[in-house]
Amino acid sequence: MIQHLLVAFCLMLILEGILPFLYPQRWRKLVVQLAQISDRHMRLLGLASMLLGLGLLLLVR
Repeated sequence: MIQHLLVAFCLMLILEGILPFLYPQRWRKLVVQLAQISDRHMRLLGLASMLLGLGLLLLVR
């Protein structure tokens, strides 16, 4: 079980690093724009991301 969690964490880090590696200037602009989003919209974005991930996980498993 712990090995699966570590593999998932490693894959997340790899995927999270692709855009900053390929497009550092665009990534920086995106981070600045995200910093200006209200807390409510940020929470909605996080919720949508979690629900999408959960849905895809259920579909794959």
